[in-house]
Amino acid sequence: MASNDTKSSRRAASIESFKVMDLLKRARELEAAGCDVVHLEVGEPDFATAEPVAEAAIQAVRAGLTQYTPAAGIPELRERIAAFYDQRYGVQISPAQVLVTPGASGALLLAFASLVDAGQRIMMSDPGYPCNRQFLHFLNASAQLVPTGPAEKFQLTDALIARHWQPETRGVLLASPSNPTGTLVPVDEMQAIAQRVRQLGGQLIVDELYHGLTYGVDAMTALQVDPECFVVNSFSKYFGMTGWRLGWLVAPEGAIKVMERMAQNLFISPPTVSQYAALAAFTPQSLEIFEARRAAFEGRRDFLVQGLRDLGFAIPAMPEGAFYVYADASHLTDDSFAFCWSLLEENHIAVTPGADFGQFNASRYVRFSYTTGLEQIEKALQRLAQRIRG
Repeated sequence: MASNDTKSSRRAASIESFKVMDLLKRARELEAAGCDVVHLEVGEPDFATAEPVAEAAIQAVRAGLTQYTPAAGIPELRERIAAFYDQRYGVQISPAQVLVTPGASGALLLAFASLVDAGQRIMMSDPGYPCNRQFLHFLNASAQLVPTGPAEKFQLTDALIARHWQPETRGVLLASPSNPTGTLVPVDEMQAIAQRVRQLGGQLIVDELYHGLTYGVDAMTALQVDPECFVVNSFSKYFGMTGWRLGWLVAPEGAIKVMERMAQNLFISPPTVSQYAALAAFTPQSLEIFEARRAAFEGRRDFLVQGLRDLGFAIPAMPEGAFYVYADASHLTDDSFAFCWSLLEENHIAVTPGADFGQFNASRYVRFSYTTGLEQIEKALQRLAQRIRG
């Protein structure tokens, strides 16, 4: 009898799982069995797509706008994104500097593919978003992980970059606000980093996926200090369009042309209906909705942080943006991976272990995502209290 087993390539076999998605899969299984699971694991806003955006998508379908678009995105959306940078940051860019992509994941993959050859490295913070490491591995390159802690607000600094730069380092990836910590790179540090990377002959890439979701502080775009940097953003977080799979990349025009050729081959085009829907995300009516949601996230953050601190969790860096709390759980466990699975199986609370985000002190940290309502957050805190206090 013929075997159904297919031998995977070494590249495919060595790609690590995205642990939070493993947790989500198990949480869904428990829910299917009748368990009431509180979801504080996945970075997906719980709000439905804003009505103006949904209506724009319906109108696009009715108008028959469902065929392939240019690989770089429809001109109207590239123009709208460019105008948004002027409106929000006072930064003038050309629509030709904007590449619309299938999610920010598509943007990051194209950016890395355009910059690194086999054996080269992109420096990034440990902890950081896990898929970045896998993108580079897929390209036969690697992530150069630099340990960061509370003293640096879990962010790379100019001094760290200078200390860890190596001959095979091709560039630096920052995330501001960061996943998993919600911290920002200060303006003066961003400027110093941009100058340092230029001096070293590298390329600065900045993940700005959580721009718009900051609390008590405005996030600057790296384009304000380095017009030559690569900036990645998405319609998933602030604009609440996760399942629409749409992101964008801003870069020098020559770099965009290179990445557009790759996009033609890899993706054909970004999702068509999503692009026409996204045009409505920049209207005053939609932005009013998104700002109201930002205020709701801030209230959730404050409630969750206080509740966790009351239970003995240390929050070494108050999250200034995104919708995550990176909490030190070392008073409860020396193995946060096992702790998170135990929380799910025994207490029906889904949270993400630090091991998903790197190696440095990962066993002591847990990421809580406040992408669910206050009632659910309160329920999770009550269950945590029962577990801790008995």
